[in-house]
Amino acid sequence: MSKEATKVVPLTCHGHSRPVPHINFSSIVDEDQYYIISACKDMNPMLRDGVTGDWIGTFLGHKGAVWQARLSSDASLAATGSADFSAKVWDTHTGEALHTLSHNHIVRAVAFPNQPQPQILATGGMEKKLRIFDLSRDSSTSSSTTPPSYEIGSGVHGGTIKSIVWASDPNVLITAAEDKKIRWWDLRQQSTIGEYVVEGVVGTCEMDNTSADGTLSVAAGKSVYFFNSASPGSLIKSIKTPYDIASVALHSGQRKFVTGGSSQNDTWVRVWDFDEEKELETNKGHHGPIWSVSFSPDGKLYATGSEDGTVKLWKFTTGPYGLWK
Repeated sequence: MSKEATKVVPLTCHGHSRPVPHINFSSIVDEDQYYIISACKDMNPMLRDGVTGDWIGTFLGHKGAVWQARLSSDASLAATGSADFSAKVWDTHTGEALHTLSHNHIVRAVAFPNQPQPQILATGGMEKKLRIFDLSRDSSTSSSTTPPSYEIGSGVHGGTIKSIVWASDPNVLITAAEDKKIRWWDLRQQSTIGEYVVEGVVGTCEMDNTSADGTLSVAAGKSVYFFNSASPGSLIKSIKTPYDIASVALHSGQRKFVTGGSSQNDTWVRVWDFDEEKELETNKGHHGPIWSVSFSPDGKLYATGSEDGTVKLWKFTTGPYGLWK
């Protein structure tokens, strides 16, 4: 793939009026259809067609900035974490809030297990508590009551929980916190089963959704870290870069990864070679730090979410795809 062949103008998704701290793709739902959700500090997370970026709906109800948003793998449910001290679970077909999960501080992270119509949700944030909520109770009778939950690892997190991801094993969760630790948790033991200390401020911590091998990618300081998510604390490799990095996403099939700059002076999206650890492409388009980056489930595009209030879709395949002819 020549460098020039991939220089494609990104699709820009407008609609948000404040910074976009997080984006997340569903799995492939019908044949080749998938969806993307964006969290935004304008309080209004948005659902879009993942291939075209076309707006589908806005989830209305949060009263503070939305820091993180995720879709269930089948895109039937959405979860959001907000500065209004709540997480919400939404029906993506009706836009209705099915559950409002009350917290005592800002919620920064939400995560569904990787299964259709998940019955549980993990949350974390400035309380420094990892909580697991049971969504299986019928909520239609009283949406005002918060579903039951339990906390795991009380007192262990030494800082705000910024990200939670579920490993392929439904009993294993991974958290990234502002105490610079990536921790693996076992739901059965309700305790940590591994941890790794990163250098620098933790940016994104996300699973590679282009393959089933479950590589965990973490951005921290000027480095990116790649872990075997199934083996607690097991580092595959870390790569130090010349840049402060806010976000990273891996495409393990093509053995490339994408990073987003973390300052107003570095609003570039960079594509790297995973094995040679060198920069292949530098893509301009955003006008602010890039807080979130993710590959689509088919690996043929990646999306970025920025301080500038836009989500951009970048083609990552040769030949026509979606709206790129």
